[in-house]
Amino acid sequence: MGAIRWLGRNLSTLLLAFVLALIVWGSAITAADPNQERNYQIPIQIIGQDSDVEILSGSLEQLSLTLYGPNSILDQIDQDPNALQAWVDLSGLKQGTHTLPVLYAIPDDIRPYRLLRVEPSTVEITLERLVSQAFPIQTEVKGQPALGYQQGEITWSDLEVSVYGHLSKVQEVASVEASVNIDGANEDIEKTISLIPRDAKGNLVSGVSLSPDKVTIRQSITLRGGYRNMVVKVVTSGQVAEGYRQTNITVSPPNVMVFSADPAMINQLPGYIETHVLDLTGTVDDIETVLALNLPEGVSVIGDPNVLVQVGVAAIEGSININRRVEIIGIIPGLAASVAPDNVEVIIYGPIPTLQTLTDVDVRVVVDLTGLEEGVYPIEPDVIILPDQIRLQVISPETLEVEITKAEQATPALTPTTAP
Repeated sequence: MGAIRWLGRNLSTLLLAFVLALIVWGSAITAADPNQERNYQIPIQIIGQDSDVEILSGSLEQLSLTLYGPNSILDQIDQDPNALQAWVDLSGLKQGTHTLPVLYAIPDDIRPYRLLRVEPSTVEITLERLVSQAFPIQTEVKGQPALGYQQGEITWSDLEVSVYGHLSKVQEVASVEASVNIDGANEDIEKTISLIPRDAKGNLVSGVSLSPDKVTIRQSITLRGGYRNMVVKVVTSGQVAEGYRQTNITVSPPNVMVFSADPAMINQLPGYIETHVLDLTGTVDDIETVLALNLPEGVSVIGDPNVLVQVGVAAIEGSININRRVEIIGIIPGLAASVAPDNVEVIIYGPIPTLQTLTDVDVRVVVDLTGLEEGVYPIEPDVIILPDQIRLQVISPETLEVEITKAEQATPALTPTTAP
């Protein structure tokens, strides 16, 4: 009884002491592991999405979670990137716009903490059904074959295509087209062509996929009866001038279309049509001329009966060795110069007709002493060639020794040579 009376008299004191002890313990814990506010950005995952629907629009931004708690607890979250989870559940949802809560989870072992903010709490998502629809391929052949040819059998690798995508996009498609241009064709055509989905106004529809997305076309092109495409053969006579050669001969167009009312006559032709004779006798320059075709009776050319003929003619090239005395120019008045050797060998090449008509003035070897004082100098001479077609091949020697002295000391053998 005495203990009970003592406890009754001192209960308030004991309670106060216990509260003070809790405060002291909490202050110690807080000082060692202070509380802090941290924000976490968590990617929002999608679960429960049916395979035949797709998200058409909707902002699936990261979920922002703001927590308040001891540093040690928040550090656990930082050390595990997957500690916090956020998701939106699309289970059972079909086409349309839906406002859905953003769900999240915090592990049970992360305690204590206080959740301060969650943003966003909901998201708006528009779902659309994915569909596939078959369309016949609308094929088109544009243009006409070349003159004398006709369009034959045509085949397409596919005649139907599946269009896949969002329902609203597939519903825009009015047709799927494939076109090929055979304008001017003179042989069979085989091409792979991309398919194009278009709406009712003919505009391209994007955002859909096609299977197949390309088709292969095979179009036969054949000659009409009585027509034949033939090679043009240029007939020449005579020879170009001596010392010249024929480098090439071309004809434009190289082929012509011929026609006869008698198909048998066309079939008997040798495969080429000759021109009238072109005489090359004594030619020294290129030729460009128009020649008429030599057509058999009963055969006509579709289009221009004349062709353009071009013949290349060039001089035959050769080389010759010549000796030239070295000419000295540019020497300062009052000085004299000698050069050793005073004759050099020059090998030049070019058209033979031009080489055969060269004079001493056409090829000169010159040493220019402009600005040089007394002394001995190694100098490379200049070879001056007047005909443009002639080119220098070799000069021997390549370097000459030139001695410059005062004129009064020079011997007669050292008198400068004047240029012609």
